Amino acid sequence: MDKTIKAPATSTAFTDLVGVDHPIALAPMAGAVESDLAAAVGNAGGYPIMPFSWSSRDTIEAELTSLRAKTDAPFAVNLCLDMPQEARLELCLSHRPNAVHFFWGDAAPFVKEVHAKEALVIQTVSSAIDAKRAVDAGVDILVAQGWEAGGHVRGTVATLPLIPAVVDVAGSVPVLAAGGISDGRGLAATLCLGASGIVVGTRFLATPESAAHSEYIAQLIAAQHSDTLHETDLYNVGWSNAAHRVLRNAVADRWLAEGRPDNWARHRSGETVAMRGSAPIKAYQSTTPHHSMTGEIDALSMWAGQSVGLVNSVEPAGTIVDSIVEHARAALRLP
Repeated sequence: MDKTIKAPATSTAFTDLVGVDHPIALAPMAGAVESDLAAAVGNAGGYPIMPFSWSSRDTIEAELTSLRAKTDAPFAVNLCLDMPQEARLELCLSHRPNAVHFFWGDAAPFVKEVHAKEALVIQTVSSAIDAKRAVDAGVDILVAQGWEAGGHVRGTVATLPLIPAVVDVAGSVPVLAAGGISDGRGLAATLCLGASGIVVGTRFLATPESAAHSEYIAQLIAAQHSDTLHETDLYNVGWSNAAHRVLRNAVADRWLAEGRPDNWARHRSGETVAMRGSAPIKAYQSTTPHHSMTGEIDALSMWAGQSVGLVNSVEPAGTIVDSIVEHARAALRLP
């Protein structure tokens, strides 16, 4: 659990509150963020958020035990509120996370329970109205997620106009910016807008510690900023009515060309296109291409934000954290 920090610490209200060196949080990308990547970000001075919204009890136990063995860094757990999460929340809290991050819903009903376990509450918001409600409910940290973000995206406002709108109603509550941020210039820009840090997803996919499939990573590296697609009804098997941003591929292009047909009429509906062990992955299923999957990886939902054009190589997660900090300090002309 050695912790080597190359870049000088960058203190903000967020880092002071959670106890990390750098205002960089790892996005909770289900299927790509496991203990290896979370530990690497934590050991580099960042803040890992572990995704458990769809995880079994055994997986949560194993991953949190593994994470504790690899790092002593503070971390958060992530739960999506589009489904019941009471049992997962209780289990996660038993492992004493630094915080619980709630996504796609209202954290208010859970604030008292989380605080009783001496953990912080983080909530993703996509408007100033949502932010004000969260602050009034006692949420400790806000994540302002802009439309540019990869994966599932609830709002329709871009990151740059969203941040100051959320900051203006947040008061003393730290705000993290998410969506379209992959380097130090993005961190510097959001700090200037009043944010206390950033949540980075797409950039951390292209790391040796990521659990993402190698073909998925190769597609990310080859992609340009304009190669993503924001839709609600494309990869909706398993999670319907949830807007998402993905890389364009042959499946998406055909679906668009045919006029966005529904689940019953579209090409290859119901077909198995890949496998994860003995579990079939269906066409249009909402699932991250995991390194253990086999089959037509290029037909799967390859989540990616609009900053994907800045992802040009595979680098260790710790190197990415250091680079973001160094370049942000240079952009801000900090010593």
